[in-house]
Amino acid sequence: MAKDVLFEIGLEELPARFIDDAEKQLNVKTEAWLRELRISYNSITTFSTPRRLTVLIEGMAEEQTTIEEEAKGPAEKIAKDTDGNWSKAAVGFTKGQGKTVEDIYTKDLKGITYIFVRKYIDGKPTFDLLPQFKTIIESIQFGKNMRWGEETLRYARPIRWLVALYGEKVIPIKIAGVGTSNLTFGHRFLGSEFNLSKPKDYQRKLYENFVIVDPGAREHLIIKGIKDIEEKNSYLIPIDKDLLDEVRNLVEYPTVFIGSFEQQFLKLPPEILITSMKEHQRYFPVKSREGELLPYFIGVRNGDNYEINTVIRGNEKVLHARLSDAEFFYEEDQKHSIDHYNGKLERVVFQEKLGTISDKVKRIGHITNQVTKLLNLDAATSSLAARTAAICKFDLVTNMVNEFTELQGVIGEKYARVFGEDEAVANGIREHYLPKQANGVLPVSTVGSVVSIADKLDTIVGCISVGLTPTGSQDPYGLRRQAAGILRIMNNEKWNVTMEDLLEITQELYRTLRIDQIDHKQIKKELTDFFKLRATYLLKEMSIEQDIIQAVFHKEIGRVDYAMSKAATLSEIRNDSSFKSVQEALVRILNLSNNTQQTNVNPDLLETDSEVFLYKRYLTVTEEYKTAKKELKSAMALTNIGELSEPIHDFFEHNMVMAESEQIRNNRIALVNSIAMLILDYADLRKIEWKQHF
Repeated sequence: MAKDVLFEIGLEELPARFIDDAEKQLNVKTEAWLRELRISYNSITTFSTPRRLTVLIEGMAEEQTTIEEEAKGPAEKIAKDTDGNWSKAAVGFTKGQGKTVEDIYTKDLKGITYIFVRKYIDGKPTFDLLPQFKTIIESIQFGKNMRWGEETLRYARPIRWLVALYGEKVIPIKIAGVGTSNLTFGHRFLGSEFNLSKPKDYQRKLYENFVIVDPGAREHLIIKGIKDIEEKNSYLIPIDKDLLDEVRNLVEYPTVFIGSFEQQFLKLPPEILITSMKEHQRYFPVKSREGELLPYFIGVRNGDNYEINTVIRGNEKVLHARLSDAEFFYEEDQKHSIDHYNGKLERVVFQEKLGTISDKVKRIGHITNQVTKLLNLDAATSSLAARTAAICKFDLVTNMVNEFTELQGVIGEKYARVFGEDEAVANGIREHYLPKQANGVLPVSTVGSVVSIADKLDTIVGCISVGLTPTGSQDPYGLRRQAAGILRIMNNEKWNVTMEDLLEITQELYRTLRIDQIDHKQIKKELTDFFKLRATYLLKEMSIEQDIIQAVFHKEIGRVDYAMSKAATLSEIRNDSSFKSVQEALVRILNLSNNTQQTNVNPDLLETDSEVFLYKRYLTVTEEYKTAKKELKSAMALTNIGELSEPIHDFFEHNMVMAESEQIRNNRIALVNSIAMLILDYADLRKIEWKQHF
């Protein structure tokens, strides 16, 4: 008869950001564990709150599935001696399988006869295996762990109770000094402790004790509460998904309420008010139907609506203090100039080997100047970019950013306007921090894009130059995210500049600095590998296959937008059977090229019509290819190269490349190498596993 099983891990309050992933791990690990143990079941349901992670397994079989296996032994010629008797090898094989030589039978596999035995593995009682679930509980990984007391277990928070039930029976487990029972706990203030009689009672009994263990149900209640307030008052309350996820994981029994703050605070920039509400207090801002910020906020209480007005007043008091501080900082900051703040950057260390933030700003300015030259930007835009670079970090030492670090760049933009800077400069200060995440919003303006790339190049090249290349999951300076940002900006802007050009101008700067650096050749190699790996991840997100990526990046990244376009073109055409003849011709050329610089073809030494024709087509196609490449038409460029396929096939049919005459042989090798160089400029097609071949 099937039984229901429940495991609950009771904890001190978990950080909200850890909960969703931990619940997902619990589900996946439980499924894998049951599959490995051959225990059948009807369903698995996981639950989570700030104080518990739970899995309910319904309809679990009472014993493992019994399986029948065929065990393969040595070849018959080894299993028998010269007299035809079973050898020691055969006896040892059967004994190891729990069988005897009388159980042996033979089968032929690829012309060789082997001995086999058939064995049965009886299923064990499920209850005897369930204590092993301890390993699943201990294996859950968190973003940050701790130890407590004298325990050796590292976990996000201390384990305070454990529930483990097989039907009505307690499963014996002990972890970090805590033993299992059927005792669990309701809401910290509204509920009580109680005994569970059976697993299926779990959700209902917890609800009766003011705990909603289903995170989806809590989220639904929060959204409904917000929507009710929105409709009743004709407000617009944007529901930020990240904030919703966090709030849902901060409460066990949500009650939504609305509070207010003084009208006077609306004179502050909306970003300051919203950050105070969302980041510091976990409130949802309230707007009018026209999108104007209103002096209200939406909060979520962990409990019922008892004395809710008292709760609202308490939250209003806390927010008032926050906004009063913000108002004071905002007014105080404007009493000083940008130059004043830039001067203070000389006393703020960016990285001990790379100097102060002031040093970094100077490097950003130099790189910005070099990038504007590479892009041939007009004098006005170059001047705006230079000014943006010179003051891009001044807000880091303002009171406001010290209090609201999330607003770096945003405050710089606001203050730059107050101090009379050009609108493009103010906008560029904010945009140079973009994208803030690997897939975040990109800068829109040219000025913002240029300074963003300059800032990120300085950080990446600087850190790698002093030996701070990210390893494993460690990336304290966010170099991977910043590299992805550079590549995405270049792809978006479609600048006529290569990734290698940008790295070279930055390395040139660092070669002039009095900074203790690793070997310059090693720096160049590490930078190349680092950016290729980041570009690989971006292409994989576009569903581009690994072999295509290797083909496109076989030498360098080049112009980012064109490289990505080539990868997409090759990924699409690899499945096109009509391309097979073209691919075979081009790959044959690549296979025969000798990777030398021998590319000077003497037209006077071309003997046959087929090689003359191939050479002429090569010259024509080269010009067409250059035009397509210049216009970033990756599909057309590949089509141009493909026009050489028939002449290539004809050439190989009527000519021997390795001719007896050394002059003719070298000339033909030069022709093959020239065509190979053209193909390789597009991609190394040898690295692609062409699908139509299978």
